[in-house]
Amino acid sequence: MRDTNKETKDQLIIDAGQKHTGTTMCKSCGMIYSAANPEDELQHAQYHQRFLEGVKYVGWKKERVVVEFWDGKIVLILPHDPSSALRKVEDVKELVDHELGFQQVIPKCSNKTKTFLFVSDEKRVVGCLIAEPIKPAFRVLSEPSGPESSNSKESSRAWQCSNAPEPAVCGISRIWVFRLKRRKRIAR
Repeated sequence: MRDTNKETKDQLIIDAGQKHTGTTMCKSCGMIYSAANPEDELQHAQYHQRFLEGVKYVGWKKERVVVEFWDGKIVLILPHDPSSALRKVEDVKELVDHELGFQQVIPKCSNKTKTFLFVSDEKRVVGCLIAEPIKPAFRVLSEPSGPESSNSKESSRAWQCSNAPEPAVCGISRIWVFRLKRRKRIAR
């Protein structure tokens, strides 16, 4: 009987000149997967399809349209809106959190959170902003200047905030635009 706890050194993939071996990053959806693994290929296909479709938006009777543009509209969802609207927010938030690398975090003032969705004319949610009321805010301090910070892309310093509180009206928990719609002034 084989010990399953032991680390095996079995070779599972043979490189015989195939076009794709090892990990691959999809240029459309950004998912990293193993092209030689059928399980990974299936997961990528499912994720890729969901990514390209985005989150569908059907709308509801009493939706709160903040502003309309030639290519879409901004809809506001509040915590006391119908459950169908709140489910749509959860769907979008799940996608946003996954793309931004957030774990599921419950906002401190969830009963006061405002969610703004940008809905394209193709009936897809392509932008999201989640705002929460806050009283004090703490400024993020800028990177130190000097020879040690000359290569800012490689800086792994944690963000530091000021100790002095400043008055604030709202805090932005998340701001996101669908990857294929970025650089089109949606977040602006």
